[in-house]
Amino acid sequence: MSTTAIQIGSTFEGIPLRLKLKRIERRQKLKALVLVLPLLLFILVAFVLPIGRMLFNAIHDDTLLTLTPRTMAALRGWDGKDLPGEAVYAALAGDLKESSTGKTAAAIGKRINYELPGSLSEVISSARKASLLPTGPYKEALIKISPLWGRHDVWSLLKRGTSAYTGYYLLRSVDYEYGPDSQIVASPPENRIFQDVFLRTLGISIGVTAITLLLGFPVAFLLATLPRKSSNLLMILVVLPFWTSVLIRTTAWVVLLQQHGIVNDMLMALHVISQPAELIYNRIGTIVAMTHIQLPITLLPIYSVMRTISPSYVRAARSLGAGPFYAFWKVYFPLTLPGIAAGCLMTFILCLGYYITPALVGGPADQMVSSFVAHYTNEELNWGMASALGAILLTVTLLLYYSFSKLVGVDRVKMG
Repeated sequence: MSTTAIQIGSTFEGIPLRLKLKRIERRQKLKALVLVLPLLLFILVAFVLPIGRMLFNAIHDDTLLTLTPRTMAALRGWDGKDLPGEAVYAALAGDLKESSTGKTAAAIGKRINYELPGSLSEVISSARKASLLPTGPYKEALIKISPLWGRHDVWSLLKRGTSAYTGYYLLRSVDYEYGPDSQIVASPPENRIFQDVFLRTLGISIGVTAITLLLGFPVAFLLATLPRKSSNLLMILVVLPFWTSVLIRTTAWVVLLQQHGIVNDMLMALHVISQPAELIYNRIGTIVAMTHIQLPITLLPIYSVMRTISPSYVRAARSLGAGPFYAFWKVYFPLTLPGIAAGCLMTFILCLGYYITPALVGGPADQMVSSFVAHYTNEELNWGMASALGAILLTVTLLLYYSFSKLVGVDRVKMG
Protein backbone atom coordinates (compact mmCIF):
# COMPACT_ATOMS: atom_id res chain seq x y z
CA MET A 1 0.00 0.00 0.00
CA SER A 2 2.76 2.41 0.94
CA THR A 3 4.76 1.47 -2.16
CA THR A 4 1.80 2.26 -4.39
CA ALA A 5 1.31 5.64 -2.68
CA ILE A 6 4.96 6.55 -3.21
CA GLN A 7 4.79 5.61 -6.89
CA ILE A 8 1.63 7.64 -7.40
CA GLY A 9 3.05 10.61 -5.48
CA SER A 10 6.25 10.62 -7.50
CA THR A 11 4.54 10.98 -10.88
CA PHE A 12 2.58 13.76 -12.52
CA GLU A 13 0.41 12.98 -15.52
CA GLY A 14 2.41 9.82 -16.03
CA ILE A 15 5.78 11.65 -16.03
CA PRO A 16 8.20 11.25 -13.11
CA LEU A 17 8.07 14.36 -10.94
CA ARG A 18 11.85 14.87 -11.08
CA LEU A 19 11.84 14.94 -14.89
CA LYS A 20 8.86 17.30 -14.86
CA LEU A 21 10.69 19.73 -12.58
CA LYS A 22 13.79 19.58 -14.77
CA ARG A 23 11.71 20.45 -17.83
CA ILE A 24 10.13 23.40 -16.06
CA GLU A 25 13.53 24.64 -14.91
CA ARG A 26 14.98 24.24 -18.41
CA ARG A 27 12.04 26.17 -19.88
CA GLN A 28 12.53 29.01 -17.40
CA LYS A 29 16.24 29.23 -18.22
CA LEU A 30 15.43 29.32 -21.92
CA LYS A 31 12.97 32.18 -21.40
CA ALA A 32 15.58 34.08 -19.40
CA LEU A 33 18.14 33.53 -22.14
CA VAL A 34 15.75 34.81 -24.80
CA LEU A 35 15.15 37.98 -22.77
CA VAL A 36 18.87 38.59 -22.22
CA LEU A 37 19.96 37.59 -25.74
CA PRO A 38 19.41 41.05 -27.37
CA LEU A 39 21.60 42.68 -24.73
CA LEU A 40 24.28 40.02 -25.15
CA LEU A 41 24.25 40.51 -28.92
CA PHE A 42 24.51 44.28 -28.50
CA ILE A 43 27.48 43.93 -26.13
CA LEU A 44 29.12 41.48 -28.52
CA VAL A 45 28.69 43.71 -31.59
CA ALA A 46 29.29 47.12 -29.99
CA PHE A 47 31.88 46.24 -27.36
CA VAL A 48 33.59 42.86 -27.56
CA LEU A 49 34.20 42.73 -31.33
CA PRO A 50 35.62 46.30 -31.62
CA ILE A 51 37.97 45.72 -28.70
CA GLY A 52 39.04 42.39 -30.14
CA ARG A 53 39.65 44.04 -33.50
CA MET A 54 41.69 46.77 -31.83
CA LEU A 55 43.87 44.23 -30.01
CA PHE A 56 44.32 42.29 -33.27
CA ASN A 57 45.33 45.40 -35.26
CA ALA A 58 47.98 46.20 -32.64
CA ILE A 59 49.99 43.14 -33.69
CA HIS A 60 48.76 42.45 -37.24
CA ASP A 61 49.95 44.18 -40.41
CA ASP A 62 50.02 42.30 -43.70
CA THR A 63 50.54 45.36 -45.92
CA LEU A 64 53.91 44.31 -47.32
CA LEU A 65 52.91 40.66 -47.45
CA THR A 66 49.87 41.54 -49.56
CA LEU A 67 51.27 44.31 -51.78
CA THR A 68 54.74 42.90 -52.48
CA PRO A 69 54.15 39.12 -52.67
CA ARG A 70 57.14 38.39 -54.95
CA THR A 71 59.58 40.23 -52.71
CA MET A 72 58.24 38.61 -49.55
CA ALA A 73 58.51 35.14 -51.08
CA ALA A 74 62.08 35.80 -52.23
CA LEU A 75 63.14 37.25 -48.87
CA ARG A 76 62.21 34.12 -46.95
CA GLY A 77 65.46 32.57 -48.14
CA TRP A 78 67.62 35.62 -47.27
CA ASP A 79 69.94 35.09 -44.31
CA GLY A 80 69.84 38.76 -43.28
CA LYS A 81 73.54 39.37 -43.88
CA ASP A 82 74.83 41.91 -46.38
CA LEU A 83 72.36 42.84 -49.13
CA PRO A 84 70.04 40.31 -50.82
CA GLY A 85 70.98 38.73 -54.13
CA GLU A 86 69.84 39.49 -57.65
CA ALA A 87 66.78 37.23 -57.37
CA VAL A 88 65.36 39.32 -54.51
CA TYR A 89 65.98 42.57 -56.39
CA ALA A 90 64.30 41.09 -59.47
CA ALA A 91 61.26 40.21 -57.34
CA LEU A 92 61.21 43.76 -55.92
CA ALA A 93 61.41 45.23 -59.42
CA GLY A 94 58.43 43.13 -60.45
CA ASP A 95 56.38 44.31 -57.46
CA LEU A 96 57.35 47.95 -58.05
CA LYS A 97 56.41 47.75 -61.73
CA GLU A 98 53.02 46.32 -60.84
CA SER A 99 52.43 48.93 -58.13
CA SER A 100 53.24 51.87 -60.41
CA THR A 101 49.89 51.69 -62.19
CA GLY A 102 47.76 52.48 -59.11
CA LYS A 103 47.98 53.64 -55.52
CA THR A 104 49.77 50.52 -54.36
CA ALA A 105 53.18 52.19 -54.41
CA ALA A 106 51.93 54.88 -52.01
CA ALA A 107 50.61 52.21 -49.63
CA ILE A 108 53.95 50.36 -49.72
CA GLY A 109 55.86 53.58 -49.17
CA LYS A 110 53.58 54.63 -46.34
CA ARG A 111 54.17 51.34 -44.52
CA ILE A 112 57.94 51.64 -44.91
CA ASN A 113 57.74 55.30 -43.93
CA TYR A 114 56.25 54.36 -40.55
CA GLU A 115 59.58 52.86 -39.51
CA LEU A 116 61.93 54.81 -41.78
CA PRO A 117 60.65 58.40 -42.15
CA GLY A 118 61.36 59.96 -45.52
CA SER A 119 60.89 56.74 -47.48
CA LEU A 120 57.47 57.47 -48.96
CA SER A 121 58.61 59.69 -51.83
CA GLU A 122 61.54 57.38 -52.57
CA VAL A 123 59.27 54.34 -52.92
CA ILE A 124 56.79 56.16 -55.18
CA SER A 125 59.62 57.50 -57.34
CA SER A 126 61.23 54.05 -57.53
CA ALA A 127 57.96 52.45 -58.64
CA ARG A 128 57.56 54.99 -61.42
CA LYS A 129 61.14 54.58 -62.65
CA ALA A 130 61.15 50.78 -62.24
CA SER A 131 58.38 50.51 -64.83
CA LEU A 132 60.87 51.83 -67.39
CA LEU A 133 63.66 49.38 -66.55
CA PRO A 134 64.68 46.79 -69.16
CA THR A 135 64.96 43.14 -68.19
CA GLY A 136 67.75 42.69 -65.59
CA PRO A 137 70.09 42.95 -63.95
CA TYR A 138 68.01 44.74 -61.31
CA LYS A 139 70.21 45.08 -58.23
CA GLU A 140 72.51 47.76 -59.54
CA ALA A 141 69.69 49.46 -61.45
CA LEU A 142 67.42 49.78 -58.39
CA ILE A 143 70.21 51.08 -56.19
CA LYS A 144 71.02 53.62 -58.89
CA ILE A 145 67.36 54.68 -59.02
CA SER A 146 67.30 55.21 -55.24
CA PRO A 147 69.99 54.64 -52.58
CA LEU A 148 67.12 53.45 -50.39
CA TRP A 149 67.43 49.96 -51.89
CA GLY A 150 71.09 49.78 -50.96
CA ARG A 151 70.38 50.19 -47.24
CA HIS A 152 70.51 47.11 -45.04
CA ASP A 153 67.93 48.46 -42.59
CA VAL A 154 65.37 48.74 -45.40
CA TRP A 155 65.81 45.09 -46.28
CA SER A 156 65.63 44.11 -42.61
CA LEU A 157 62.30 45.93 -42.48
CA LEU A 158 61.08 44.12 -45.60
CA LYS A 159 62.25 40.83 -44.12
CA ARG A 160 60.06 41.44 -41.06
CA GLY A 161 57.18 42.05 -43.47
CA THR A 162 57.25 38.39 -44.50
CA SER A 163 55.15 37.76 -41.38
CA ALA A 164 51.64 39.18 -41.04
CA TYR A 165 52.33 39.84 -37.36
CA THR A 166 54.56 42.58 -36.06
CA GLY A 167 55.64 44.00 -32.74
CA TYR A 168 56.55 47.39 -34.20
CA TYR A 169 53.41 49.25 -33.13
CA LEU A 170 53.54 48.02 -29.55
CA LEU A 171 57.27 48.79 -29.34
CA ARG A 172 56.77 52.25 -30.79
CA SER A 173 53.99 52.89 -28.26
CA VAL A 174 56.50 52.52 -25.42
CA ASP A 175 59.33 54.39 -27.22
CA TYR A 176 61.18 51.38 -28.60
CA GLU A 177 61.73 50.27 -32.19
CA TYR A 178 63.63 47.84 -34.41
CA GLY A 179 67.26 48.59 -35.14
CA PRO A 180 69.10 48.08 -38.46
CA ASP A 181 69.45 44.35 -37.79
CA SER A 182 65.93 43.93 -36.38
CA GLN A 183 67.16 44.14 -32.81
CA ILE A 184 64.98 46.02 -30.31
CA VAL A 185 66.49 49.39 -29.37
CA ALA A 186 65.29 52.56 -27.68
CA SER A 187 63.86 55.21 -29.97
CA PRO A 188 65.95 58.34 -30.61
CA PRO A 189 65.46 61.04 -27.92
CA GLU A 190 63.56 63.29 -30.33
CA ASN A 191 61.02 60.51 -30.95
CA ARG A 192 60.48 59.45 -27.35
CA ILE A 193 57.07 60.87 -26.51
CA PHE A 194 54.76 58.04 -25.52
CA GLN A 195 56.25 57.15 -22.13
CA ASP A 196 55.76 60.77 -21.09
CA VAL A 197 52.23 60.70 -22.53
CA PHE A 198 51.29 57.61 -20.50
CA LEU A 199 52.85 59.07 -17.33
CA ARG A 200 51.02 62.36 -17.97
CA THR A 201 47.74 60.50 -18.44
CA LEU A 202 48.24 58.58 -15.19
CA GLY A 203 49.31 61.73 -13.34
CA ILE A 204 46.32 63.80 -14.44
CA SER A 205 43.93 60.92 -13.71
CA ILE A 206 45.34 60.40 -10.22
CA GLY A 207 45.26 64.15 -9.51
CA VAL A 208 41.64 64.54 -10.63
CA THR A 209 40.62 61.45 -8.66
CA ALA A 210 42.26 62.76 -5.48
CA ILE A 211 40.65 66.21 -5.82
CA THR A 212 37.18 64.79 -6.47
CA LEU A 213 37.57 62.61 -3.37
CA LEU A 214 38.59 65.56 -1.19
CA LEU A 215 35.68 67.64 -2.50
CA GLY A 216 33.10 64.87 -2.75
CA PHE A 217 33.55 63.10 0.59
CA PRO A 218 32.33 66.02 2.78
CA VAL A 219 29.38 66.64 0.45
CA ALA A 220 28.45 62.95 0.50
CA PHE A 221 28.66 62.97 4.30
CA LEU A 222 26.41 66.02 4.45
CA LEU A 223 23.87 64.43 2.11
CA ALA A 224 23.88 61.21 4.15
CA THR A 225 23.33 62.94 7.49
CA LEU A 226 20.75 65.57 6.49
CA PRO A 227 17.03 64.84 6.66
CA ARG A 228 15.67 63.15 3.55
CA LYS A 229 13.84 66.24 2.28
CA SER A 230 16.93 68.48 2.47
CA SER A 231 19.28 65.81 1.08
CA ASN A 232 16.99 65.22 -1.91
CA LEU A 233 17.07 68.92 -2.74
CA LEU A 234 20.87 69.02 -2.55
CA MET A 235 21.08 65.80 -4.55
CA ILE A 236 19.34 67.55 -7.44
CA LEU A 237 22.16 70.10 -7.47
CA VAL A 238 24.73 67.29 -7.46
CA VAL A 239 23.26 65.45 -10.44
CA LEU A 240 22.34 68.63 -12.32
CA PRO A 241 25.58 68.56 -14.40
CA PHE A 242 24.52 65.18 -15.81
CA TRP A 243 21.71 66.96 -17.66
CA THR A 244 24.21 68.74 -19.92
CA SER A 245 26.80 67.18 -22.21
CA VAL A 246 30.52 67.03 -21.48
CA LEU A 247 31.17 69.29 -24.48
CA ILE A 248 28.90 72.04 -23.14
CA ARG A 249 30.40 71.84 -19.64
CA THR A 250 33.91 71.98 -21.04
CA THR A 251 33.04 74.95 -23.27
CA ALA A 252 31.60 76.72 -20.24
CA TRP A 253 34.96 76.41 -18.50
CA VAL A 254 36.64 77.94 -21.55
CA VAL A 255 34.41 80.99 -21.06
CA LEU A 256 34.97 81.10 -17.31
CA LEU A 257 38.74 80.64 -17.28
CA GLN A 258 39.85 82.80 -20.21
CA GLN A 259 41.96 85.89 -19.53
CA HIS A 260 38.96 88.21 -19.45
CA GLY A 261 36.54 85.60 -18.13
CA ILE A 262 34.44 85.66 -15.00
CA VAL A 263 37.03 83.96 -12.77
CA ASN A 264 39.85 86.35 -13.66
CA ASP A 265 37.57 89.39 -13.42
CA MET A 266 36.38 88.29 -9.98
CA LEU A 267 39.91 87.66 -8.69
CA MET A 268 41.04 91.04 -9.94
CA ALA A 269 38.00 92.76 -8.43
CA LEU A 270 38.88 91.19 -5.07
CA HIS A 271 42.51 92.31 -5.54
CA VAL A 272 43.73 88.72 -5.25
CA ILE A 273 45.70 89.20 -8.48
CA SER A 274 46.84 92.35 -10.26
CA GLN A 275 46.69 90.99 -13.82
CA PRO A 276 44.81 88.12 -15.51
CA ALA A 277 46.19 84.71 -14.61
CA GLU A 278 46.81 81.95 -17.13
CA LEU A 279 44.04 79.56 -16.14
CA ILE A 280 43.32 77.96 -19.51
CA TYR A 281 45.23 76.03 -22.15
CA ASN A 282 47.40 74.56 -19.42
CA ARG A 283 47.33 71.88 -16.71
CA ILE A 284 45.28 74.05 -14.35
CA GLY A 285 42.37 74.40 -16.75
CA THR A 286 42.48 70.71 -17.63
CA ILE A 287 42.31 69.54 -14.01
CA VAL A 288 39.64 72.09 -13.02
CA ALA A 289 37.33 71.13 -15.90
CA MET A 290 37.86 67.40 -15.46
CA THR A 291 37.28 67.66 -11.70
CA HIS A 292 33.98 69.44 -12.26
CA ILE A 293 32.81 66.76 -14.69
CA GLN A 294 33.93 63.80 -12.57
CA LEU A 295 32.90 65.06 -9.12
CA PRO A 296 29.37 63.52 -9.14
CA ILE A 297 30.76 60.17 -10.32
CA THR A 298 33.05 60.01 -7.28
CA LEU A 299 30.44 61.36 -4.89
CA LEU A 300 27.44 59.15 -5.66
CA PRO A 301 28.98 55.73 -4.75
CA ILE A 302 30.32 57.20 -1.51
CA TYR A 303 26.90 58.63 -0.68
CA SER A 304 25.13 55.35 -1.45
CA VAL A 305 27.40 53.52 1.02
CA MET A 306 27.09 56.21 3.69
CA ARG A 307 23.30 55.92 3.56
CA THR A 308 23.57 52.30 4.71
CA ILE A 309 25.77 53.10 7.74
CA SER A 310 23.73 53.25 10.93
CA PRO A 311 24.36 56.34 13.13
CA SER A 312 24.23 54.02 16.14
CA TYR A 313 27.76 52.80 15.37
CA VAL A 314 29.28 56.22 16.01
CA ARG A 315 27.01 56.81 19.00
CA ALA A 316 28.15 53.51 20.50
CA ALA A 317 31.80 54.53 20.05
CA ARG A 318 31.08 57.90 21.69
CA SER A 319 29.32 56.22 24.60
CA LEU A 320 32.43 54.10 25.18
CA GLY A 321 34.58 57.21 25.56
CA ALA A 322 35.83 57.89 22.03
CA GLY A 323 36.11 61.51 20.91
CA PRO A 324 34.25 62.81 17.86
CA PHE A 325 37.24 62.54 15.51
CA TYR A 326 38.39 59.18 16.87
CA ALA A 327 34.89 57.70 16.55
CA PHE A 328 34.62 59.03 13.01
CA TRP A 329 38.07 57.84 11.93
CA LYS A 330 38.01 54.40 13.57
CA VAL A 331 34.35 53.48 13.15
CA TYR A 332 32.63 55.51 10.44
CA PHE A 333 35.41 56.07 7.88
CA PRO A 334 36.42 52.38 7.46
CA LEU A 335 32.81 51.55 6.62
CA THR A 336 32.89 54.08 3.76
CA LEU A 337 35.98 52.54 2.11
CA PRO A 338 34.02 50.36 -0.37
CA GLY A 339 32.19 53.47 -1.63
CA ILE A 340 35.42 55.46 -1.79
CA ALA A 341 37.07 52.64 -3.73
CA ALA A 342 34.20 52.34 -6.20
CA GLY A 343 33.89 56.10 -6.77
CA CYS A 344 37.62 56.69 -7.14
CA LEU A 345 38.04 53.70 -9.42
CA MET A 346 35.25 54.81 -11.76
CA THR A 347 36.61 58.35 -11.89
CA PHE A 348 40.17 57.18 -12.46
CA ILE A 349 39.22 54.81 -15.28
CA LEU A 350 37.06 57.44 -16.99
CA CYS A 351 39.84 60.02 -16.70
CA LEU A 352 42.27 57.70 -18.48
CA GLY A 353 40.19 57.95 -21.64
CA TYR A 354 39.48 61.71 -21.62
CA TYR A 355 39.79 63.42 -24.99
CA ILE A 356 37.41 66.39 -25.41
CA THR A 357 38.26 68.25 -22.20
CA PRO A 358 42.08 68.22 -22.54
CA ALA A 359 41.72 69.11 -26.23
CA LEU A 360 39.62 72.21 -25.47
CA VAL A 361 41.05 73.58 -22.21
CA GLY A 362 44.52 72.01 -22.18
CA GLY A 363 47.71 72.98 -23.94
CA PRO A 364 50.03 70.87 -26.10
CA ALA A 365 51.72 69.50 -22.96
CA ASP A 366 48.38 68.41 -21.46
CA GLN A 367 47.13 66.05 -24.18
CA MET A 368 46.47 62.51 -23.01
CA VAL A 369 46.73 59.11 -24.70
CA SER A 370 43.27 59.38 -26.26
CA SER A 371 44.37 62.49 -28.16
CA PHE A 372 47.13 60.52 -29.88
CA VAL A 373 44.75 57.65 -30.61
CA ALA A 374 42.44 60.14 -32.34
CA HIS A 375 45.40 61.66 -34.22
CA TYR A 376 46.56 58.33 -35.63
CA THR A 377 43.00 57.29 -36.43
CA ASN A 378 41.67 60.46 -38.07
CA GLU A 379 44.73 62.22 -39.49
CA GLU A 380 47.50 59.72 -40.22
CA LEU A 381 45.15 56.74 -40.77
CA ASN A 382 47.70 54.62 -38.93
CA TRP A 383 45.39 52.04 -37.41
CA GLY A 384 48.28 49.98 -36.08
CA MET A 385 49.60 52.77 -33.84
CA ALA A 386 46.10 53.78 -32.74
CA SER A 387 45.29 50.19 -31.83
CA ALA A 388 48.59 49.66 -30.02
CA LEU A 389 48.12 52.79 -27.88
CA GLY A 390 44.55 51.74 -27.11
CA ALA A 391 45.63 48.19 -26.28
CA ILE A 392 48.31 49.38 -23.86
CA LEU A 393 45.88 51.79 -22.19
CA LEU A 394 43.30 49.01 -21.88
CA THR A 395 45.89 46.65 -20.38
CA VAL A 396 47.03 49.25 -17.86
CA THR A 397 43.41 49.95 -16.91
CA LEU A 398 42.61 46.28 -16.37
CA LEU A 399 45.77 45.72 -14.31
CA LEU A 400 45.06 48.74 -12.13
CA TYR A 401 41.45 47.66 -11.68
CA TYR A 402 42.49 44.13 -10.70
CA SER A 403 45.13 45.37 -8.25
CA PHE A 404 42.82 47.98 -6.75
CA SER A 405 39.94 45.54 -6.32
CA LYS A 406 42.23 43.03 -4.61
CA LEU A 407 43.65 45.62 -2.22
CA VAL A 408 40.46 47.49 -1.36
CA GLY A 409 37.70 45.03 -2.17
CA VAL A 410 35.55 46.90 -4.67
CA ASP A 411 33.44 43.76 -5.09
CA ARG A 412 32.01 44.30 -1.60
CA VAL A 413 30.44 47.65 -2.47
CA LYS A 414 26.69 47.88 -1.79
CA MET A 415 24.97 50.28 -4.11
CA GLY A 416 21.75 51.67 -2.65
